[in-house]
Amino acid sequence: MSSIHSAAIHLLRRVRVVDEEMAITPARASALSVLVFGGARTLTELAQAEQVTTATMSRLVTAMEREGFVRRERHEADARAVRLHATPKARRVLERGRARREAVLEELFAELAPRDRATVDRAAAIIEECLAASSAS
Repeated sequence: MSSIHSAAIHLLRRVRVVDEEMAITPARASALSVLVFGGARTLTELAQAEQVTTATMSRLVTAMEREGFVRRERHEADARAVRLHATPKARRVLERGRARREAVLEELFAELAPRDRATVDRAAAIIEECLAASSAS
């Protein structure tokens, strides 16, 4: 397992370089990705997903709202709560960021033989399955 750990860290460092082009902090990009790719959340749900306190997430959300990345709406089931939604601007920024990271990965794996490329794709699918199973329990 140390090899997957090391590879994951190196891979993340390689693709994270292009994230600077989004012109938002890594913490904001991470929180926004939850909303953009995972859907609306309450502040508490977003804080839990990002493994930070609600106070920390509240500060991030306030800043992202000011920048036009997040909007708040009354919770449909609980009038005391609000749900946080990513704005179209946030979606555009995150989708461009994802495209840049995917381009880095494409370049990195471009010389792989088709069989090795399929192995990498299968390994990624297995990792996703493990993550989904562990979050469901």
